[in-house]
Amino acid sequence: MSRAVTDQGPAPTVDDWVPFPDAFARRYVAEGYWQGGPLGERLREWAARHGSATALVGGPPAAPVRLSYAELDQGVDDLAAGLAGLGLGAGDRVLLHLPNRIEFVTLLFALLRLGALPVLALPAHRRVEIEHLARLSGAVAYAIPDTFEGFDHRRLAGEVTAAVPSVRHVLVAGEAGAYTSLAGLAAAGAAARATGTAPAPAAVDPAGVAVLLISGGTTGKPKLIPRTHWDYAHNAAASAELCALTGDDVYLVALPAAHNFPLACPGILGAFGVGATVVLAPSPSPETAFELIARERVTVTALVPALARLWVTAAGWEGPDTTSLRLLQVGGARLDAELARRVRPVLGAAVQQVFGMAEGLLNYTRLDDDAEVACTTQGRPLAAADEIRVVDRDGADVAPGAIGELWTRGPYTIRGYYRAAEHNATAFTADGYYRTGDLVRVAEGGNLVVEGRIKDVINRGGENVSATELEEHLLTHPGIAQVAVVAAGDEQIGESVRAVVVTEPGTTVTLKGLKAYLRERGLARFMLPDLLTVVDALPLTAVGKIDKRELRRRLG
Repeated sequence: MSRAVTDQGPAPTVDDWVPFPDAFARRYVAEGYWQGGPLGERLREWAARHGSATALVGGPPAAPVRLSYAELDQGVDDLAAGLAGLGLGAGDRVLLHLPNRIEFVTLLFALLRLGALPVLALPAHRRVEIEHLARLSGAVAYAIPDTFEGFDHRRLAGEVTAAVPSVRHVLVAGEAGAYTSLAGLAAAGAAARATGTAPAPAAVDPAGVAVLLISGGTTGKPKLIPRTHWDYAHNAAASAELCALTGDDVYLVALPAAHNFPLACPGILGAFGVGATVVLAPSPSPETAFELIARERVTVTALVPALARLWVTAAGWEGPDTTSLRLLQVGGARLDAELARRVRPVLGAAVQQVFGMAEGLLNYTRLDDDAEVACTTQGRPLAAADEIRVVDRDGADVAPGAIGELWTRGPYTIRGYYRAAEHNATAFTADGYYRTGDLVRVAEGGNLVVEGRIKDVINRGGENVSATELEEHLLTHPGIAQVAVVAAGDEQIGESVRAVVVTEPGTTVTLKGLKAYLRERGLARFMLPDLLTVVDALPLTAVGKIDKRELRRRLG
């Protein structure tokens, strides 16, 4: 179940991840939080229960592809057999860099069925992030679309394979060129299954790691988050129950499917678990989403606040048919109360705030919460076994209602990042609490209110931009002597990214030039600065560090 050596302290790193201590593992099993088989086998159970019902709708809106639960399950088996024929199997890490298309779902479950570990990169990631994730995970394969939004991922794959020797296979959804076609693998797997020559997959331990999610990158480059079959299954199933999700629901994946939010809160996994239909939106734009909501009679979806604002504004102009929509979840950043109050009158759906993290803890406003509570708080923990503390800088609990840092542990919150022993020593307490870096207070009734963060991170429209990482890249620019990256208020996206620079003598730096330079270095689009401020000097603390608090004060 777990290979920890103590009941309370953090377990040693085993096979590159930190398992739950035995006492906690036994408790979570006994209390019913951890149960059932691995995620790949759960799809087989769902297909047996809901066989002819529509599981998945994808493809371009003009020519949708529909798969029943039985067809999805068969497609996963075919692809798993094709991957096994390629030599992929239990424990292999495979970097998934796919947008919202059917291949994301089939490949994810095929890898889960084999016991391989999907590493879920986001569509916006580019060379810097992908090479880092491939090295950190030791990925042996890299899955990509041929092109997406005008970007040729096959060219990126060439750069990644040249830089990271462990990546032996490139798997392509679409025109594969010199690489391996996912469709071809599925066809080969189907033939092998038909002739009885497909290798039998190894047994998968449901207490073991199922998937590696990507952290928000709040301290340097993104970390890998090891989620087990049991903890992630509970994450999704309990979320589905809380959201009253049933087989009659239609869930729209508007955000990138590799995000924890649309994947398992309740997301794809939660929807499949109750026999609902999942619709994949190729874009979260109002134009695309409203068409899908009307055509597919979507009932539930999830957005970040910046997109919620865009949808509400666009709906006021366009008057779309959103009469089927019963629940709009909003998370990834604190939702403005005024915007929250506009959701039901404009879109006709109840608003549910979701405050959580890919590392684990999820907080939801409840469906029966008072409307004002749903609009002004960020919810309370999903599970009775979720333990939270709100502490001061010394780690002492603050007074009721006071602001402090949120610490948490529970049945679906990790005990350590993957291959990150040094970072884990500071990110987790000796008794297993995860230091979230979020500043919160507990409101009357037990709901949390998010008041800010202590980590040096900018929440740009739901994407976490590490100020430290961006500063490191900016300092390589020949015209920059010093730099500080700070947040700037933005009504549309919450926070925008401001680069404050001191230039080298005799040089001129422009925002357009900086963006081009950073794109050439392979940074994701969301990492690029929105604003540039050139100053003669940056304020310093008494020990000579850049004083960002004073800098923000000066910038107003």
